[in-house]
Amino acid sequence: QVQLVESGGGLVQAGGSLRLSCVASGRTFSIYAMSWFRQAPGKEREFVASIDWSGGSRYYRDSVKGRFTISRDSAKVYLQMNSLEPEDTAVYYCNQDRQPYGLGSGMELLSHYDTWGQGTQVTVSS
Repeated sequence: QVQLVESGGGLVQAGGSLRLSCVASGRTFSIYAMSWFRQAPGKEREFVASIDWSGGSRYYRDSVKGRFTISRDSAKVYLQMNSLEPEDTAVYYCNQDRQPYGLGSGMELLSHYDTWGQGTQVTVSS
């Protein structure tokens, strides 16, 4: 079973930037597509971005396009968040595709995942 550890969250002013990191262990990291989700207080967890196993294809929710960038290396997946807005305040979670060599698409549904990490809190002040 995959274990997920997110880090890099914090408190930032609107317009600022943060870079989140995620380590996934338990399976061969480099052959699995990865995703980021977030959950704001009182709201459902929502998809933010995903990246295929090779790093060649990326997908974003509309509200973060042009501001957030998902990337990966051999050990971690990252979420670079620029031009942050108060509406981005949430706990951010990463996750891993069920099957290897995924294309990164179709990872938006919560039912796609069996386990979650603790997440990392991002707070954007106005």
